[in-house]
Amino acid sequence: MMSAKWDDNRLMRWLSNPAPTALYDRQLVWLSFGLMMVGLIMVSSASIPVSVRLVDEPFYFAMRQGVYLVGALIIAGVAMQIPLSRWQQLSIPLLFISLALLLAVLLVGKSVNGASRWLPMGFFNLQPAEVAKLSLFLFIAGYLVRRHGEVRESVTGFLKPLAVLVVIAGLLLLQPDLGSVVVMFVTTVGMLFIAGAKLWQFGVLLFTGLGLVGLLIIAEPYRVARVTSFLDPWQDPFGSGYQLTQSLMAFGRGSWWGQGLGNSIQKLEYLPEAHTDFVIAVLAEELGLIGVTVVLLMVFSLVFRALFIGKRCLEANQLFGGFLAFGIGIWFAFQALVNVGAAAGIMPTKGLTLPLVSYGGSSLFIMSTAVALLLRIDHEYRLETAQAHQRIVSHEKRTKA
Repeated sequence: MMSAKWDDNRLMRWLSNPAPTALYDRQLVWLSFGLMMVGLIMVSSASIPVSVRLVDEPFYFAMRQGVYLVGALIIAGVAMQIPLSRWQQLSIPLLFISLALLLAVLLVGKSVNGASRWLPMGFFNLQPAEVAKLSLFLFIAGYLVRRHGEVRESVTGFLKPLAVLVVIAGLLLLQPDLGSVVVMFVTTVGMLFIAGAKLWQFGVLLFTGLGLVGLLIIAEPYRVARVTSFLDPWQDPFGSGYQLTQSLMAFGRGSWWGQGLGNSIQKLEYLPEAHTDFVIAVLAEELGLIGVTVVLLMVFSLVFRALFIGKRCLEANQLFGGFLAFGIGIWFAFQALVNVGAAAGIMPTKGLTLPLVSYGGSSLFIMSTAVALLLRIDHEYRLETAQAHQRIVSHEKRTKA
């Protein structure tokens, strides 16, 4: 009996406490796996009605998500084997590849609901915007290492990465995909802030960015409709406000503890995109406020781990890993905030996925790669710290001898 209790305590310590001798972040691994499993369960539940309608197979999208999950783990495993120095070297080629993909999707992309955002790749549709996010943040992290002093001291150094962002944003707006542009803009600004750019530059950039977003919204009637429906979705509950009102009904039915897994009413073809952009609404209806809170705590715990890893790397002068970790943390945090905020009626709908949870191969592959990069950054930091400690111990032994 005592042995079993001791084993249970040991298991809990292994799951929850960081091990000083481990060369990877176990909490990050468990949080990522947890979010992936939550995503698989909720996609399975939310997609049953649409799967039956489209292919007469209730677990069609669930099985595809399972395959995507296996593929994401394989891709993440490969990404973790690549040293950060190699990622830094590949940052510019990857940026050009993402630009080529963004051009290709405009020419031969698959159009869904009036937007050309996907390239048919056989088993799944590749969304180049997801690739562009990661490649842009890799490029900016490498740029900040090469031009760290220039970013702090001159306006030119501050504007160069923004010029790259403008090119990518232009291609994304042709799809159109304003949501991805906003995520890239916020993350890029955050990375430049961490790099030490001057405060007045951020003021100018912020007002300019808000002004441009306002103009882009006014330029397209459907964007104006989204904003006005977000402000009062019940004014046109069967038109422009339909998606949001159905989502709010799901949140309302969920109450504290939810209706029970699988018991959602809104997923029965009432709520559009129930297994993709609005999976959090189905989760809220089935698992309630408690379930949503647990998932958000998991997401932002992952974000906290990313920011903590970035802070440690910058303090150890591992600049590329530090800037990239901060970029990934800001990216995950803002995208999760927009996804949940849109579903809860706090902000306009943007068509952004909930990291590691929503259905989709492209999002899952890229987000998993980003987590793998965080693990690699942390691994190299721990490895260098362990080696430095070993050198100190060896020096002390030689001195005593």
